[in-house]
Amino acid sequence: MKEQYHRWHSPNLNLDLEMLVFGDRGYPVILFPTTKGRYYQNKDMGLIDSVRWFVDEGLVKIYCPATIDDRTWYDKGIHPADRARNYAWYDKMLTDELIPWAQHETGVGRVCVAGCSFGGYHAANFAFKHPEKVAHLFTMGGAFDIKMFTDGYHDDNVYYNNPVDFVPGSNNEWLWKMNIILGTSEYDICKEYNIQMSNILKAKNINHWLDIRPRANHDWPIWKEMFPHYLSTIK
Repeated sequence: MKEQYHRWHSPNLNLDLEMLVFGDRGYPVILFPTTKGRYYQNKDMGLIDSVRWFVDEGLVKIYCPATIDDRTWYDKGIHPADRARNYAWYDKMLTDELIPWAQHETGVGRVCVAGCSFGGYHAANFAFKHPEKVAHLFTMGGAFDIKMFTDGYHDDNVYYNNPVDFVPGSNNEWLWKMNIILGTSEYDICKEYNIQMSNILKAKNINHWLDIRPRANHDWPIWKEMFPHYLSTIK
């Protein structure tokens, strides 16, 4: 399995970012790490290996970027307005830098975004904000409400980076053209967030699959079962 390391200076964030890329061709999959996870976390935890066949067969090319959780929602040392503003810049980095990179390399217009746990938030937030850029959304044990990180503060950057707030009012036609899978499990600490998100989508008649796996926890073993299953739905 081909693996490449990339480091670049992000003009949107004014930071150096790191990323691992797996494969040399195939459908582009942007795969986010869990809370404060590094760009190599999904490799280290075996999630990449769980989909090795898809990569080796040239079906997918997986991009594992860094996040800036420690400068956004998890930075308790700055005001919630600054956490939200920094996250808005991270979203702009994805929109202006990473997504065009993946589109150019693979020749695909609408990418796949995915992630486990808080990586599921990153994936869902981007997909629901920019559905014209995303054809497939796969979350595994995700949570979709970031108000727990804002200490009661609210502004437009909070609102438009909180899917449970902005999705109900969104009428972007591409939302109805997305393959959406919300993966959770019987004992998942985030199961209720997935049910809530599913209910929001149901109310808008947005087709999706709420996949609740039996007798499993919020942990890597079930995510490594889910991820190859979900990749198999990419057409």
